[in-house]
Amino acid sequence: MSNKRVEVDLSPPLATIYLNRPEVLNAYDEELLDQFKMRAEEVFNNDDVNAVIITGRGDKSFSVGADIELLEELDVETANVIANKGKTICNMIEETKKVVLSAVNGYALGGGMELTLACDLRIASTRARFGQPEVSLGLIPGFSGTQRLPRILGIGRAKELLFTGNIIDAEEAYEIGLVNKLVTPRDLLKVSKNLARRITDQSSRAVGMIKQSINVGYTQGCDEGKKFETESFQKCFEIEDHIERIKKMKEKLKN
Repeated sequence: MSNKRVEVDLSPPLATIYLNRPEVLNAYDEELLDQFKMRAEEVFNNDDVNAVIITGRGDKSFSVGADIELLEELDVETANVIANKGKTICNMIEETKKVVLSAVNGYALGGGMELTLACDLRIASTRARFGQPEVSLGLIPGFSGTQRLPRILGIGRAKELLFTGNIIDAEEAYEIGLVNKLVTPRDLLKVSKNLARRITDQSSRAVGMIKQSINVGYTQGCDEGKKFETESFQKCFEIEDHIERIKKMKEKLKN
């Protein structure tokens, strides 16, 4: 087994983070969480990177969640440690100004699905499967899945998935709005990278402000979100990036 549980491919303005335990379907253990946090911090602090893709090595799994041996060893205190490590990672993904996409190539279960929920966009291959099966083990999600899933799907659908532990296929995930795009396994990374590049063609500053405005509205309420949006709109005029973009748009409209 490789000790390099997380790998990064840097191709500015894009970075791809790989979960690298395909022999156990990219299940996480404490070492993987520690490595992910370290590598993600490096990527999120890299000024040359504007968009990040997270995916899993192999063609069977994004991540099936916790390594079963890890779950067997947890007690009250160590469960708190693992949950906080996972939540810290998901919060980093949600709070970075960079756009983060997950390319789901197979199973995204438990903490693996929670990782995708923290991402801004989810692209799934037709082989993808999603679920929060913790309840079947007498557990609940630990990386804030009970908070993010209702925001994405609505309370009713989220409760159904969380209460039953059902695993749904990629087509159903697309139909209920869990994923943004559904593609063939062969095209998964290609489509994900093309979408990421389409976003990085825009003003990275403006994209970051949009992401923050949405998140403030979700976490602090609509009024705070509106206030943050107005303040961000004003800040757009502090630099003249928009002037050049407006000129280019005017030229395009002439043709």
